Amino acid sequence: MKSRLLGLAFASADLLLELDREGRVAFAAGAGPARGIDPSSAWKGRSLATLLGNDCLGAVTDMLAAMAPGIRSSPIDVSIDWGDGHVRRARLRAFVLPDLAPAVSCALTWEGPAFSLALPQAPEMRDAAGLVDWVHQVMTGPDGRTDLAFDFIDVPGLAGLDDAHRRAAIRIEAALQVASLDGSGAARLAPERFAVVRPADDARDLAADVRDAAAVEGLSVEVSSAHTALSAGVVPGMALKALRFALEGCIRDGAMSRPDVTFADSLRRTMQEAERFRAMVRNREFQLQYQPIVDLGTRATHHFEALARLGGTTGPAATIQMAEALGLIEGFDLAVAEKALAQMRRPGFGLIKVAVNVSGASLATDDYVSGLMRLTSTAPEMRKRLLVEVTETSAITDMEGADERLRALRRAGIRVCLDDFGVGAASYDYLRRLSADTVKIDGTFIGDIATNERSRTLVSHLVETCAALKMTTIAEMIESEEQAKAVMALKVSHGQGWLFGRPTTEPVIAAGSTAPARRMGEVVGWS
Repeated sequence: MKSRLLGLAFASADLLLELDREGRVAFAAGAGPARGIDPSSAWKGRSLATLLGNDCLGAVTDMLAAMAPGIRSSPIDVSIDWGDGHVRRARLRAFVLPDLAPAVSCALTWEGPAFSLALPQAPEMRDAAGLVDWVHQVMTGPDGRTDLAFDFIDVPGLAGLDDAHRRAAIRIEAALQVASLDGSGAARLAPERFAVVRPADDARDLAADVRDAAAVEGLSVEVSSAHTALSAGVVPGMALKALRFALEGCIRDGAMSRPDVTFADSLRRTMQEAERFRAMVRNREFQLQYQPIVDLGTRATHHFEALARLGGTTGPAATIQMAEALGLIEGFDLAVAEKALAQMRRPGFGLIKVAVNVSGASLATDDYVSGLMRLTSTAPEMRKRLLVEVTETSAITDMEGADERLRALRRAGIRVCLDDFGVGAASYDYLRRLSADTVKIDGTFIGDIATNERSRTLVSHLVETCAALKMTTIAEMIESEEQAKAVMALKVSHGQGWLFGRPTTEPVIAAGSTAPARRMGEVVGWS
């Protein structure tokens, strides 16, 4: 016994097995592979071969055959299966103590936790969009969880095609689900990238969990992870939308080298930009420029589109996208209309008609329509000189409600245009379900219309459809006479583009325009 215990201490192992001449366990001392397993009684008399997994049986058998007094083997990675479907990996070293020969002592050092041979059954892992929606529900639900942390985890090489990689991926997904909030806050963003949402005070080492799960299938993987906890008080009100916007941005960028920094910085930057946007709208610190839209038959200026310019930029698309996501766009749309109406009231501009953009998000409630009616309440005749262009940058979720609001505008005399037709997935659904007077054909169809038969065919069918629906059409981004002639041949009624005039700080009637003089008491309309 003294020699045995000295051998266990010398090996610095968790468990010592002594094998007789036939390779059966004659003695065992130390920690078993799992709670409730006592090798000193449960394994006594069993052949070591019955405890070893098939992946290591041959190597251990060869090693034991070469043992002799005084020899100490190199370590071998083994798996121990004690018969109930569970396995634990270990490192095994064998040696023969001279006073115990020919018995062979085997020292086992356990590696990682015990695991089941069966693949785990875990809830189906979310995708990126599903994770964003789930986080929103968690933070706005009855419990209003805000004590959250976000982990982005990369496992390079996981997307191998063999069975071991497939099984490892299943085990990794299950391990991350278990670690996530409520067991369902994990997502697979890409074949080798995951995101996990969990309580901010959870100190679990997810990278270690991933490595252990892969090791079950005999794989050694490199894991990189990044952790971001939400700051206290970051989520009330608009900040919740900012969180969602930042999270979506991080999920879209699958090549982030530092997702923790990117996510934290994105959230902070979004909050700062949102506040700047609110201040800009509040103080009306943006400019409008006016681009003419002409009657293609006469080249007379028909009306102008009011284009917002933010902080000297020429393309406010990213800022508008943020404003839509954060619920700030309605105030901006009304501020644009207010500025345009002020321009229309100025002396010398009593004939001009102006189109202003309105985001689909602004049509989610009655507030935009009410605000526009309020802005024109002292001069309701101006409504007949106003057109709203409905953009598809933010999808309309309530088509019936949006259509009723557009009908209210049209009843008041305000014209409605569906903007950028053809560039969004819902364009034809908008045409079918929303009340409008005009359709603006996106410039992507116009660029090659003089040479591309497919573009001409598509535009021709759209013009025919609009004519049948008693709607006029506008082709945008016309830059050459060839394009102008091509769209005229297809019976497009109006055109917009640099050929007819670039945006200017004030509406400028094109030279040679045949715009009629205004008669006393005349109310200018869109005909």
